Amino acid sequence: MSTAPSEAVAFKPWASAPGEATTDRVESVRLSLVHLPLHAPISDAKVLTGRQKPLTEIAFLFAEIRTEGGHEGLGFSYSKRAGGPAIYAHAKEIAPELIGEDPNDIGRLWTKLVWAGASMGRSGVAVQGIAALDIALWDLKARRAGLPLAKLLGVHRDAVDVYNTSGGYLSMPIEQVLENIDLARARGVGGIKLKVGSPDPAVDLRRVEAVREHLGDGVPLMVDANQQWDRITATRVGRVLEKFDLTWIEEPLDAYDAEGHAALAATLDTPVATGEMLTSVGEHAALIEAGSSDFVQPDAPRVGGITPFLRISALADHKGRALAPHFVMEIHLHLSAAYPRTAWVEHFEWLEPMFNERLELCDGRMVIPNRGGLGLSLSEQAAAWTRESAVFGSGPR
Repeated sequence: MSTAPSEAVAFKPWASAPGEATTDRVESVRLSLVHLPLHAPISDAKVLTGRQKPLTEIAFLFAEIRTEGGHEGLGFSYSKRAGGPAIYAHAKEIAPELIGEDPNDIGRLWTKLVWAGASMGRSGVAVQGIAALDIALWDLKARRAGLPLAKLLGVHRDAVDVYNTSGGYLSMPIEQVLENIDLARARGVGGIKLKVGSPDPAVDLRRVEAVREHLGDGVPLMVDANQQWDRITATRVGRVLEKFDLTWIEEPLDAYDAEGHAALAATLDTPVATGEMLTSVGEHAALIEAGSSDFVQPDAPRVGGITPFLRISALADHKGRALAPHFVMEIHLHLSAAYPRTAWVEHFEWLEPMFNERLELCDGRMVIPNRGGLGLSLSEQAAAWTRESAVFGSGPR
C-alpha cells in the first residue's frame, strides 16, 4: 500500500538483526584550538609589498567525533595569521547540533550546521568552523568501513604527483632555495614551486631562471605570485616566463578577478592556477564557469570541508579542469587520488609534528596510506600546543 504524498512518514532506523545494517549516533565532539609554531618566519609577495606581516604560526581547529558504537573520526581546519580563535568559537556554538545524529548523514548534517549559524553566511569563518566537523565525519565513515578515505570515495590512482612549496619562499636567498630543492627531491618530491611577485619583476625572473637551470629540463616547476600582479604585469611577466616551461602560474591576479584570470588563461601558453583563497562553492563556481584557470585549487578546510569540496571538484571535472588543492596534504592526498583528471598534491612538512603518522613519497608521487580514513592520529606534541579545548556530549573528557 502506497503512502500519499501528504502523509507524514516517520523515520525508522535500520533494523539491528544479524546481517542487517545498523545506524549509529554521535555521542561526543571534542574541539581543540592548537597553535603550530613555524621554525622561521615565512614571507611571500604579500609581505614584501607590505600587505601582511611574516607568518610565524598557524592556528588549527581539531574536531574529534565519537559515536555510541565506539567509532571515531578526526578532522581539522586552520587559519594563517588572524582567525583561528574565531573559527574555534563558531565551532563551539554549532558542534552540539551533532549530538545524537547519525554520522552517516554527512550532507544533511553539513546543511544543518550551516543553518545553525545562518546569520554568519556560507563562507569564511562560518564554513571553516564547519570544515573540521565535516572532515571528521568523513574520516569516521571511512574508518568504520575499514578503508582509506580515498578508497571510500573511489580512487583513480594509488599515488598522486606531488610538488613542494615550503622551500621556495621569497624570504629565502636563492642559494637556500636551491639547497631546499635538492633536499625535497632527495626525499621523493616530484615538482617544485617557487614564490614570485617581488616588487621588481626582474628579481623574479632571475630566481626562476636559476631554479630551472638547477632542476634541468623536464622537472615540473611552478611559480606562485600570491595575487600581487595587476593584469598588465601578469601578462608581460607571464609571456617572459613562457620559456621556462612552467607547469602553471599560480594566483597571478586578485583571487576574485574571474574576468582577468580568464583573459590571462586565454593569452598565455602556460596554464593558470588559482582558487586557494576562496571560501565557498559559489566563489569557485564563478571562476570555473568563467574559464579563469586551467588548474582549480580548492582548499577543503577553507571551503567548509570535504562535502563542499566534492561539489567543486565535480564541477571542475565537468568543465575539464585539472586539480591542485592548496596546502594540507594530509587531507588533499585522498581527494586528489579520487579525482578523475590530472591532479597534484602540495607537499608541506609543517604539519608533521602534530601527527603520529607520516605520508610516503615515492618517485615524485605521494602514496595513499593503507590506513582507515585519513590515516591520522594526534601526537603528544599536538596536545602540548593546545591552547583551548571543549567537549560536547557524554564521551571521554
